[in-house]
Amino acid sequence: MLGKSRIYVAYTGGTIGMRKTAHGYVPESGHLQRLLAEIPRFRDPGVPEFEIVEFEPLLDSSNMTPGHWLQIADQIRSNYANYDAFLVLHGTDTMAFTAAALSFMLEDLAKPVVLTGSQIPLEETRNDAQNNLLTALLLLGRYHDRLPEVMVLFGDKLLRGNRATKVSVTGFDGFDSPNFPPLGRAGIDIEVDWELVLPPRTRELSVVAVGSAQVGAFRIFPGLEPRLLEAVLAPPTQGVVLECFGAGNAPTANLAFMRVLAEATARGVVIVDVTQALRGSANLSLYATGRALLDVGVVGGYDLTAEAALAKLFYLFAKGLSPDQVKRDMQRPLVGELTLPATEFAGTAWTAADRQGRLA
Repeated sequence: MLGKSRIYVAYTGGTIGMRKTAHGYVPESGHLQRLLAEIPRFRDPGVPEFEIVEFEPLLDSSNMTPGHWLQIADQIRSNYANYDAFLVLHGTDTMAFTAAALSFMLEDLAKPVVLTGSQIPLEETRNDAQNNLLTALLLLGRYHDRLPEVMVLFGDKLLRGNRATKVSVTGFDGFDSPNFPPLGRAGIDIEVDWELVLPPRTRELSVVAVGSAQVGAFRIFPGLEPRLLEAVLAPPTQGVVLECFGAGNAPTANLAFMRVLAEATARGVVIVDVTQALRGSANLSLYATGRALLDVGVVGGYDLTAEAALAKLFYLFAKGLSPDQVKRDMQRPLVGELTLPATEFAGTAWTAADRQGRLA
């Protein structure tokens, strides 16, 4: 039909198209396409045209790497002019990492990119795969010219990709955005909160190739032996996401722990403090323990998810920035990935796009 939207579907693997075997669910080439061909709803006139392009091989998302993020981004760039929107079918285990990474890598994105998957494969009689896939296609068909960002569509929620995190391994509401409202919801109708959507970009799409930076993550815990953290921070490490207690607190009374942090930051390692809690912000100015971390060069990540913080470190180092520049930009909302406290805006000249990361 003339005038129909065209959707490029990058099928990376994941539960949505897996086949049940004696050894458990496994991805199988062509299986998803055969199943979709048997479901009339996907040929309904109201569904946009879509083309599925498979990864080779298909992946369980536990095996996803930054190299695969780049493969997805390159597929989008190569087909950008020929399609109205892009759908990435992805396993749930690392979907939040990929969504966050793509939100940074796809610079000046002006078309929607949605990631979805399922908790139960499409081949099962009772599944969430059909609803997630059909809803994503209908959303992209209807709003392909109004959603210029990377998103996760799962269950009834449309989430900003770099705000999403997996919250359940059993429920159909497997993803949430604890520190930022959903961009939209799918009920009787698909409704979008347009005030939350990023403003459109007018420059040409470009892709930043991430993956070469030496970055990682470390979750602190009571009784931590500093030598464990020291190994993570040792050269050639460039940056680490430090998942801390509460509002970004850590065992600052442990002098060996603090010495490890201070020596690493003195070498130029960027250490970004995020909270282990689902909701809230790593505000290192609140408590004496947080201020002690600031004193040894740790950077507060505010309400960045651990997934977004790691992806952002990969991205900023891939752009060739110095450690000081990376520290600065880790605390600056680039594509709505973090919420700055109101006091952080005093005396600054934030753009409208920057302010999309801040809630009133």
